[in-house]
Amino acid sequence: MNQHPGNHHKRSRRSPWSALRSQLGPGLVTGASDDDPSGIATYSQAGAGFGLSTLWTSLLTLPLMISVQEMCARIGLVTRKGLTAVIRLYYPKPVLWLIVLVSFPAIILNIGANLSGMGAVANMLLPDIPAPVFNILFGISITYITIALPYARIANILRWLCLSLLCYMIVPFLTRTDWPQVLKHSLIPEIRWDRDFILIIVALLGTTISPYLFFWQTSMEVEEAREHRLVVNKRVMDSMQQDVRVGMFFSNLVSFFIILTAGSVMFPAGIQNISTVQEAAMALRPLAGDMSYLLFSVGVIGTGLLSIPVLAGAMSYMVSEAFGWKEGLNKKFHQARGFYGVMVVSILSALLINFSGLSPMRALILTAVVYGVMAPVVIAIILHICNNRLIMGDRVNGKWSNLFGWSALLLMSAAAIALLYYTVV
Repeated sequence: MNQHPGNHHKRSRRSPWSALRSQLGPGLVTGASDDDPSGIATYSQAGAGFGLSTLWTSLLTLPLMISVQEMCARIGLVTRKGLTAVIRLYYPKPVLWLIVLVSFPAIILNIGANLSGMGAVANMLLPDIPAPVFNILFGISITYITIALPYARIANILRWLCLSLLCYMIVPFLTRTDWPQVLKHSLIPEIRWDRDFILIIVALLGTTISPYLFFWQTSMEVEEAREHRLVVNKRVMDSMQQDVRVGMFFSNLVSFFIILTAGSVMFPAGIQNISTVQEAAMALRPLAGDMSYLLFSVGVIGTGLLSIPVLAGAMSYMVSEAFGWKEGLNKKFHQARGFYGVMVVSILSALLINFSGLSPMRALILTAVVYGVMAPVVIAIILHICNNRLIMGDRVNGKWSNLFGWSALLLMSAAAIALLYYTVV
């Protein structure tokens, strides 16, 4: 985590690992939470359906993700307000309420899909306990821990949960992998102009560059600034940028390895249709062995435990900032009842969806459609904020931030149009 400037002398005596770890906070957690169970299902489908052909998307999206998340982090540090609060202050009310109203069902569907995936995988590991029981246990436990623990403890738990993603980076080394082909497909983009391939590319973009991450990143930087009483200076900005870069790199590296695992193991075996993380894990067991299967399954549960607080927390920040309520994970329940109330409602609603008969895959598709349409709008607003000296002072975008930011906007707009076209046609 970013540290108070007064700790500089003390920090200089720590080991390089401790110094690096102390600077990794919101960016690392945000990046890791992007690889949630619903994202894992999408990456697995990309690899199973198209082999190694989509590996290049991980490299393409990296600088775009870094740029957008760095802008969000900078907004939080400079304004000391979350993204929704900034929109409420400087933009027309209809823009604010459109974003909040569209986000709420998308985030609930996402949480529901993640809980379903975690429950299904946990049931595979412990078959005597039904998956719905795991869904309820995970939902209640995550809600309680997020409400009961102070921000510093929550942030530390989330940071350690990031290690669960290392499971996916081990699996390809336990199987036969054609590394020259991996290098080729990573560096040379392949485009097939057919419906299924375009849809999986759009799904990968929507899963990787998700709007809820923008709101979470901004609000977490505000929490960090409050927690450590940060004064925004060059050292703090440099630390934030390092955190964001490491977090986004880690996120894309993990998605790369999940596509690689499915593309190397499932695709050659003719398993080309993966609709859930449960199917992905089950497909690995006979093909890659028990160790690969176990690592994949543990990773799903770990990423769910990491991503659900981020999803529910992002929704709580958005609603609280929109209404001007007291908010923050650094506050106790009685100090921010509305904030924590939204979190409870989000997770309970997601649990109810799991018992409504709506399939997790259908929930994922609906979520992707909403995120895909919403992302270009939010990125456009972020770009406008970060080029507005009235809001950002002298911390406005430089040329590289604008270049990659506009590239992300154009790419996500094209993806949204393609998604709508293939959803309707």
